[in-house]
Amino acid sequence: QVRLVESGGGLVQAGGSLRLSCAASGRAASIYAMGWFRQAPGKEREFVAAITRSGGNTYYADSVKGRFTISRDSSKNTVYLQMNSLKPEDTAVYYCAADLDPLLIVRTRGYHYWGQGTQVTVSS
Repeated sequence: QVRLVESGGGLVQAGGSLRLSCAASGRAASIYAMGWFRQAPGKEREFVAAITRSGGNTYYADSVKGRFTISRDSSKNTVYLQMNSLKPEDTAVYYCAADLDPLLIVRTRGYHYWGQGTQVTVSS
């Protein structure tokens, strides 16, 4: 089992920055990939970014490419999402996800483990 705890959400003005953190425990050393997803009211949960075990491969949704950066500190079993140039349309609950399967398609919602979510609100 893997437990994920997100932190770092909050309220920020458009153009500002936030950094989200996701700390993994349990079988954290066996995690293949970790990802960030978000869900706005009335919308489906969507992929934001993902990173693989070694941190050598990163993936981004087109809507955040160039503004968001995902990184991983394996020594702390923690993944970060640095969000810059935030827009009101980035407002959502952000969820951290993890999976042990190296065959996982990281852009999909097929992750086995999910955090409880953290709210990000961007005001205009």
